[in-house]
Amino acid sequence: MATVLSTSIDVCFNPQYSDTKKHSLFSKPSSLRQSRTRKLTISCSSTKQPKTLEEEPITKTPSLSEQLKPLSATTLRQEQQTHVLSKPKSVWVNPTRPKRSVLSLQRQKRSAYSYNPQIKDLRAFAQKLNSSGFAEKSEFLALLDEIPHPPSRDNALLVLNSLREWQKTHIFFDWVKAKNLFPMETIFYNVTMKSLRFGRQFQLIEAMAFEMVEDGVELDNITYSTIITCAKRCNLYDKAIEWFERMYKTGLMPDEVTYSAILDVYSKSGKVEEVLSLYERAVATGWKPDAIAFSVLGKMFGEAGDYDGIRYVLQEMKSMDVKPNVVVYNTLLEAMGRAGKPGLARSLFNEMLESGLAPNEKTLTALVKIYGKARWAKDALQLWEEMKAKKWPMDFILYNTLLNMCADIGLEEEAERLFDDMKESGGCKPDSFSYTAMLNIYGSGGKAEKGMKLFEEMLEAGVQVNVMGCTCLVQCLGKAKRIDDLVSVFETSVQRGVKPDDRLCGCLLSVMALCESSEDAEKVMGCLRRANEKLVAFVKLVIDEKTEFETVKEEFKLVINGTQVEARRPFCNCLIDICRGKKQQERAHELLYLGTLFGLYPGLHNKTVKEWSLDVRSLSVGAAETALEEWMRTLANIVRRREDLPEVFLAQTGTGTHRFSQGLANSFASHLEQLAAPFKPSDRAGVFVATKEDLVSWLESKFPPLVASQA
Repeated sequence: MATVLSTSIDVCFNPQYSDTKKHSLFSKPSSLRQSRTRKLTISCSSTKQPKTLEEEPITKTPSLSEQLKPLSATTLRQEQQTHVLSKPKSVWVNPTRPKRSVLSLQRQKRSAYSYNPQIKDLRAFAQKLNSSGFAEKSEFLALLDEIPHPPSRDNALLVLNSLREWQKTHIFFDWVKAKNLFPMETIFYNVTMKSLRFGRQFQLIEAMAFEMVEDGVELDNITYSTIITCAKRCNLYDKAIEWFERMYKTGLMPDEVTYSAILDVYSKSGKVEEVLSLYERAVATGWKPDAIAFSVLGKMFGEAGDYDGIRYVLQEMKSMDVKPNVVVYNTLLEAMGRAGKPGLARSLFNEMLESGLAPNEKTLTALVKIYGKARWAKDALQLWEEMKAKKWPMDFILYNTLLNMCADIGLEEEAERLFDDMKESGGCKPDSFSYTAMLNIYGSGGKAEKGMKLFEEMLEAGVQVNVMGCTCLVQCLGKAKRIDDLVSVFETSVQRGVKPDDRLCGCLLSVMALCESSEDAEKVMGCLRRANEKLVAFVKLVIDEKTEFETVKEEFKLVINGTQVEARRPFCNCLIDICRGKKQQERAHELLYLGTLFGLYPGLHNKTVKEWSLDVRSLSVGAAETALEEWMRTLANIVRRREDLPEVFLAQTGTGTHRFSQGLANSFASHLEQLAAPFKPSDRAGVFVATKEDLVSWLESKFPPLVASQA
């Protein structure tokens, strides 16, 4: 009887015993690249029962947060989670056996075109077909009968290559095939498929491929490459992989173009293991990847934010003496941005310039986004000046990216100069996104007059108003207490086609919290009613003192479930602010409790042995004050029960990096002063500190009256 011994053996590849190029392995393993153990089965004669020798797995005791499933995961609708990349298996190359080829190192040879003396007439005919319009297929077929010369193989191929629209190409192909004047060769299918690929007509391409198989027409590398790349463009990654595997089953080796395409497909579908496995096996068989293949790898590592992987791509290119082109630099710059490496992105950009390559619009847009995200205003503005001085290409996307960067950082004057520069440019007049960025800047800075003037200019220019621009201006007018202008802007925007979303509804809620008169609040409520009637009904229910807590809880869950995830916490913040504005403190505390219960305020409280902290950085002013009061009540009860306390207590409000951002610090400090709480500003901005001794003394002397009302 055979006994199966199963053990884990680490199989390592030593490059010195193989002619495999050293660049086929990572010089520094990426976080995505870790080897795994493999099982080896050994059989021998024995009468004993089979035994399995395996290393006991090391189990890790789950943390408390892992054991307790958040209530929000079972009660609130969740957004689809992004796919987590799996760790790939290591690729082992046996140095004692010949390397099996996985691709053809020879590019697919294209058919040579012979000179056709009828070329002039046929091209004129193709031009006539391209310029013709037809409502019915029969009309176009009637035109085809006017072909000046018989549709021989060469004549038909010339016309087929000259047609631009995929519909006409497909009709002409079927017309030629129906005449049955000559055998339909692979090249006719390939030309037609490429035209269909431009139209993203994968179903038609796949049907033609099956037709080729049925009729015995050979599918070559160009055919498979066209099918795979079309599936990729249509986001049909499973289909692309299916045809790639079908190609191998037929015994046809993919060429470099097809191989690079399937690398991209695996990368976009999150199959990191397959990408690295395909890449290393191809390199081991002598393939020298081109810039496109390295672009795929760079993008894949960038999506994962894996800086080690990005650095690996650069090292591989250098070791293979592959010069990056503009596309590769663009991809790597975007990857650097996702990995949060603005300094390295700047160095990479300088390296690109030193190599003699000129950046295009995508290069500059990627770099501006990186600088804006890192809030490197100085570098971004220097880049803009360099663009103008060197007359680098500028397009809508680049201009708008610069404007958005100015809006994020709060560079009003610089944005105005850039906006004027757009107006003076020949082909990049400000569009809806440009105006929205400016409205955002004026809204953040409280420049209501400038915002209204820009809005009127936008309407006169016939530029489409979008919901983001409307939201920015409504917020600005609300802070300026210009409620009538706010109502006018809202109604005009809705008439122009703006559909209010949750962000705009949250903005109207925040304005309601700022309204000092019931008349103004009712005007804002009227706007909100047109946007979200259920939300208005809930607001009325909340501010009604007779409403029971259980009713509020059930309705709150319904409203939050019907709200986009990113707008849920702002909604709760605004509702708390509205209640505090109406002196309904206890209802504000109830809403804070519900927000915490349903997972809207993760990380609000943090505890260590040495310090306890309250983090209100994601809260509004009213919600932060409510959270502080709730924390003090809890601490007062702990003191009353004489439980252990740490030596230090922190309250974190954060400090906005935006130039116009006022943050919570000032309002929070004022509230601490009103309560006479012993929290003092620390050396870190937006952090308030209290010692155990001072806080306990204050709680015992000042806070009991507040707690007594809860007893």
